Amino acid sequence: MKKDEIREAVRIRYREVAVNEESTCSCAPSCCDSSPSDAAGKSRQMGYTAEDVLSIPQGANMGLGCGNPQAIAALVPGETVLDLGSGGGFDCFLASRQVGESGRVIGVDMTSEMIAKARSNAQAGEYTNVEFRLGEIENLPVADNTVDVIISNCVVNLSPDKERVFVEAFRVLKPGGRVAISDVVAFADLPEDILNDLKLLTGCIAGASTVNEVQRMLSDAGFSRIRVTPKSESASFIRDWAPGTEITRYVVSANIEAVKPV
Repeated sequence: MKKDEIREAVRIRYREVAVNEESTCSCAPSCCDSSPSDAAGKSRQMGYTAEDVLSIPQGANMGLGCGNPQAIAALVPGETVLDLGSGGGFDCFLASRQVGESGRVIGVDMTSEMIAKARSNAQAGEYTNVEFRLGEIENLPVADNTVDVIISNCVVNLSPDKERVFVEAFRVLKPGGRVAISDVVAFADLPEDILNDLKLLTGCIAGASTVNEVQRMLSDAGFSRIRVTPKSESASFIRDWAPGTEITRYVVSANIEAVKPV
């Protein structure tokens, strides 16, 4: 598929997630009818605490993701945080609590339906230091050298132009700024039947790059202190994303960290 076709398929899929108020959906090939408690359970599996999932507006946690970027971001009061693929705003609202009133959080998402949902959630929770912008992570609607920390949860793998994503991340970060991403990476070559499956592509699996590829793309973009840490325990939930396959033989969730040199 061409890059624009992949991007549009991802946009359509997550538009459907945004407008379906009665369901939550993990990073899996298809959405499932489930309750807010299911989303909370999925988030706990991914490393969030009970306080995390209970402290944000109802509807913000949609059960999306493959990890907890908050755990590696080490956010401090006063920082400006950018969330790539912010969805309903879950990670933005958690970041808001950590950076405080003197800080700022920006969420970027490619679907207007997700942006509308996140803004409604922000209003419901009275988050005054959070804003949401419509845009693509390959072309961020953010000025140069203005962000301290970039977070993201299982979104970069959905992009058909990951090199461009990391170049844009480098551009908007301040010198010394850092990347703290949870995403799916591949540790073995994916079979053709998985690579060519559109549902697995929009479900955070078929688009996964290898650890070496992620490291190379970050390095080519200019980053230093690059670290990609696979999390073997993620197999406990990734196996449910592609029932009937041996997907855990090929992909794993990982923490991706890097720093823009001063």
